[in-house]
Amino acid sequence: MATKRSKRASKTSPARSGRRGKARAAAAEAKPKGVVNAWEQDPGDGAQPSGGQVIQRPVPVLREQPFSIRIVNPASAPEAKPHSPGTADFRYWTAAEALRRGADFWGALLPGTSWEVGSILPVDLDFGIDLNAFYDREGLKFFHGSAAGRTVFSGESPDVVCHELGHAILDSLKPQLFDAASIEVAAFHESFGDMSAILSALQLPSLREGVLAETGGVLHRASRLSRLAEQLGWAIRQSVPSAVEADCLRNAVNTFFYRDPDTLPTMAPATALSSEPHSFSRVFTGAFFEGLAGMLAMKDTKNEAALLQASRDIGVILVQGIRAASVVPTFFSQVAATMIGVAATQFSAQGYEAPLRSAFVRHGILAPSMAVAATHAPVRAAAVAASTESATLPRLQLSVAEYGLGVPSIVVYAAAEPKRLEAAGAALAVGPASAPAQDQAAKSFFEDLLRRGRLKVAKAGKPAAEVLRSSAPLTHETHTHELRREGRQMVLRRVRIDCGGWHR
Repeated sequence: MATKRSKRASKTSPARSGRRGKARAAAAEAKPKGVVNAWEQDPGDGAQPSGGQVIQRPVPVLREQPFSIRIVNPASAPEAKPHSPGTADFRYWTAAEALRRGADFWGALLPGTSWEVGSILPVDLDFGIDLNAFYDREGLKFFHGSAAGRTVFSGESPDVVCHELGHAILDSLKPQLFDAASIEVAAFHESFGDMSAILSALQLPSLREGVLAETGGVLHRASRLSRLAEQLGWAIRQSVPSAVEADCLRNAVNTFFYRDPDTLPTMAPATALSSEPHSFSRVFTGAFFEGLAGMLAMKDTKNEAALLQASRDIGVILVQGIRAASVVPTFFSQVAATMIGVAATQFSAQGYEAPLRSAFVRHGILAPSMAVAATHAPVRAAAVAASTESATLPRLQLSVAEYGLGVPSIVVYAAAEPKRLEAAGAALAVGPASAPAQDQAAKSFFEDLLRRGRLKVAKAGKPAAEVLRSSAPLTHETHTHELRREGRQMVLRRVRIDCGGWHR
């Protein structure tokens, strides 16, 4: 092969080589030069709403590939230079820097993938008044809100920005998850957002150096990396103290243990698990972070370069694990088992399988016997390819006459793909927990939407249906799902993945 490559290289004429060199030079000259100021991870610092670290970063080019982005509000970019924190110009560039950094990280792992929304992802940095942010299949929306006399912009936090970006990335990677009538699938979407924030942050040398110094090289300790969205968490805590962690929105260092979400309350304080997707997501995020820490611990030298490599390796494992995982009610265990198989197959020399297996078992996402079996079920490229064949899930008819919606039944997209792996979470006593039936999981998901007031019924047949709606800010809606008439059927469709409202 070396001989063939050298022959091909010899056929390249000096003129052609010169033209390519000039084209590269012209492209380099077209890129903006200089730096902008940005938050390293969040404007807040632990329990305090301020005190975040300001860093200088190269001017981001949002239209670059992979994953081109356009900020639509504000309509034009301010001058690309270091602006002072607290100004609108600073907020623009810190959001743009985080967007580009996250898109570059995931783009390197997903070559050839485009946004589900189209060729360019639109971003609105101030869509209205709320302590909120969301992704819909039109773009990303961020907000501003007030707490204790301070105005907080959700789009100013790289944690929040890269979380919402994660929803758009996952929707592009596995679009069938968007409409899935499954609590666990919805929670995984939120976990992926938090994993996106963590992995995007680790692409910063200053963050890697800082967190290693803060934790003494033991990554599985609460730190600036594990504490997500400190300022937004502070703002929410001013009105609903029990809704979030004491020093952030969510902490990836936790001890939450898997439970069937059907057995959990619909809402709970931050100290406990509930079936609400953001709350339940912490089980998978906790296991992921513990696995990442274990992967770093396997390195001979635990410096910032090793942490960077571990972050990129676990990104590969996560992406391939998601691609090959079957969408079933126990989706957490399918992704976890597949990730272990990827680690055992592709990263055997690094020994990553052991810390990942340990993390998923310790958080109950896999029963011990299932984790061992996953090690011996390597993920083949054919399984990954086969998993991308369909972008929709099987449709299922659900009886809903008892809810007073004016229709006897609805159609949902069920988490009902054929299982590729026999995997399940841990039971409280011995062995794996039993998995809920697909129709039961779908009905549980639907009733959870009703309990949390997250469903909108288009042209409801009975006024009683609207009683189930929660109040929304004056500037925008906050429901996540709608019942839409499609032909002769009422179909449950997701409108947006909303990261606010759950704390109200």
